[in-house]
Amino acid sequence: MKLYDDGGGEMDLLKGLVAGVAGGLLASFLMEQFQAAWSAAAEAMQDKKSSGEKAQPATVKAANALSEKVTGREVPEDYQPAAGEAVHYGMGAGSAAVYGILAEVVPMLTAGDGLVFGTGVWLLADELAVPAAGLSKSPKEIPLTTHIYALASHLVYGWITETVRRAIRGVL
Repeated sequence: MKLYDDGGGEMDLLKGLVAGVAGGLLASFLMEQFQAAWSAAAEAMQDKKSSGEKAQPATVKAANALSEKVTGREVPEDYQPAAGEAVHYGMGAGSAAVYGILAEVVPMLTAGDGLVFGTGVWLLADELAVPAAGLSKSPKEIPLTTHIYALASHLVYGWITETVRRAIRGVL
């Protein structure tokens, strides 16, 4: 679907969607790599690793909730990591698809080279929707360092999404 803005520049919602999804998928992957590096650095700086059991990731909790609604039971334990990854990439691609479309209509949304977008996803998803859905603790119960880690991760996601979206949109 093609539209034309006031400046005569071409807007194409399908191209925006494709560019957004591509950006979101790569950004989701690189966000995971950033998180793995951050976690490794944090563990290396600690004198001893925590011996406590790790909480189930919100993505796995979301996959289980969806599976229970559809099938009446949780995802089998062996498949939970893959189901969590599917939720992560689905959320990353879905958010970026909407972003890619909106960037066609309201180009000012790309301000900050995607950092505003990444901050918005962090705020709406991590800080509001995930706790509201019961997939994590309340933001008040989460340490400040975890909020910083999550925000930094989403800044990486937003910047990569916009960088890739812009590059792909430029050639489409």
